[in-house]
Amino acid sequence: MRSKYHLFIITILCGLLLISCKDEKKSGPEMVVEPAPESHVKGTYHEIYLKEISYIKARVDSASTEGMVQIPGGTYMMGGNSDQAKENEFPRHQETVKELWVDETEVTNAQFRRFIEETGYVTTAERTFEINGKKYPPGALVFDPFNPQWWWKFVKDANWKQPEGPGSNIEGKDDYPVVQVSWYDAKAYAKWAGKRLPTEVEFEYFNRAGNDSLIYNWGNDYSLAAEHANYFQGNFPFDNWNEDSFPGLAPVKSFAPNQFGLYDTTGNVWEWCLDTYYPDAYSRQIGKEDGYFKDFISGKQEKVIRGGSFLCSEMYCTGYRTSARMSSTPDTGLQHTGFRCVKDVER
Repeated sequence: MRSKYHLFIITILCGLLLISCKDEKKSGPEMVVEPAPESHVKGTYHEIYLKEISYIKARVDSASTEGMVQIPGGTYMMGGNSDQAKENEFPRHQETVKELWVDETEVTNAQFRRFIEETGYVTTAERTFEINGKKYPPGALVFDPFNPQWWWKFVKDANWKQPEGPGSNIEGKDDYPVVQVSWYDAKAYAKWAGKRLPTEVEFEYFNRAGNDSLIYNWGNDYSLAAEHANYFQGNFPFDNWNEDSFPGLAPVKSFAPNQFGLYDTTGNVWEWCLDTYYPDAYSRQIGKEDGYFKDFISGKQEKVIRGGSFLCSEMYCTGYRTSARMSSTPDTGLQHTGFRCVKDVER
């Protein structure tokens, strides 16, 4: 299996992922990941991984909507509506969302652990990979504030159980959002749970709670941000004022929910969406399938992440804005990226 994306490529891209918010991409060397159980299936790395995920059996209670909120459908104006909005958030345009079940919180460590225990699934960060014929151990990307040129570094054996690498753990953090999970890991969990990842259109809609005039999910007053979201206040990346009481991740439900009753749709961790990322997505007239950009043609492509994280700052990405959008390659695990799931309302 071959692909032109993975952890070392993201080391180059990570400044743009959360911090620098630049639009230029750089390509990297070819990579090979440890074969999945069904690696005899022909196709691209992406196709083979999705094939593996398709074999995951849904949990016994997968029809349950426990821990989810049913939100009404509606039509709204999607896209940038503030001076901080970036080029990839335009043009503003009308979108319609159907009635939907949404996880009221980000998927937690406890929930993800149950998935792993019941399926035996091995996350992307726990698999070996190969670049230009040289094999590398499992691992993921961890934030390093002491190297401003490369804020993200690859750490051997960093994964969802030890998000910052060996010596770290998630003991006593069952109610924290799971991180260091790739887009593929999120897809696998959703398959097991009888759910799916939200589309980008859906995420912005339920983050705004249907109100397309909101700059932030609590309103338009930035001075209230620390009361409503876990993000970085101060001079990034060293001087964190901790006005929100959390220097890093926060347990889910640490802040009040939005008007739809959903927690942490802004801040805490970036959340994976179904869509393949296009900077000009809002001006594309064709390409969507089932309400999102499904095609994944090149290994250089990325998937959309939404909502911002505990590392977002006024100095950089301002990812806590309702229209803010970013991206990452689907096989990348990061210390500030998780997900939540949705379920279609059956009639």
